[in-house]
Amino acid sequence: MDDKVSILIVDDETGMRETLYDILEDMGYYAAIAVDGHEAIQKVKDNAFDVILMDVKMPGMDGVETFKQIKGIQPDAAVVMMTAYAVEDLIKDALREGAYGVLYKPLDMERVISVIDGMREGGFVLVVDDDRANCEFFKDTLETRGYQVTIAWSGEEAIEIVRENSYDMIFIDMKLPNMSGLETYLAIKEINPQAVTVMMTAYSQEADDLLEEPLGADVHTYLYKPFEIEEVIQLVDGICHRNRQGSGQDAGH
Repeated sequence: MDDKVSILIVDDETGMRETLYDILEDMGYYAAIAVDGHEAIQKVKDNAFDVILMDVKMPGMDGVETFKQIKGIQPDAAVVMMTAYAVEDLIKDALREGAYGVLYKPLDMERVISVIDGMREGGFVLVVDDDRANCEFFKDTLETRGYQVTIAWSGEEAIEIVRENSYDMIFIDMKLPNMSGLETYLAIKEINPQAVTVMMTAYSQEADDLLEEPLGADVHTYLYKPFEIEEVIQLVDGICHRNRQGSGQDAGH
């Protein structure tokens, strides 16, 4: 293969395969196709792909099982599941195993390209939370998708980190020792007024209280614990891709 980004399309539907293949080739990507899971596994054995677009529902071996086997061959494969069906259990299984995300049919090609570009670009994410399990969730979920994740266990530590580095996105837990998440956010905003921040909470009242504060537009949203993997992935992809388009360059570290 040459230096172009390589994409494997795995789908038993002829029209979908050929349409994706033609569009991606026209856009300058190297594209290959597989009609089922067995052919996909063989192609991955023969070549390394940057991105794999995998249909969930296929005869014989479904997309999730195919993905699991591909992961054993190419552990760092960036796999995006595609589906037109309500197969939430299969989707959750794939995401837990490390699939990059989900695209729903009929495909929005702008969304497809955005996901591909997001995987190639990555981004810098800061997570501020004293809960070790939550921090491991973020690192495991995002680092396998090309993001660089920094952890701060307290508001004070987060502030020092932000003084030295810039981040595409900052997740802050509302409940932190000594210094609250809200106080941490306000201090970070003084250092970097443009910081895109997501507040995290297990309590709806905290979120309601947050919305009453005059925080401005830089609090992007808030997440309720326990987190939904797909929601976090889509949120980070969207923000980091938007930042790349706006700045045209990576954050300085």
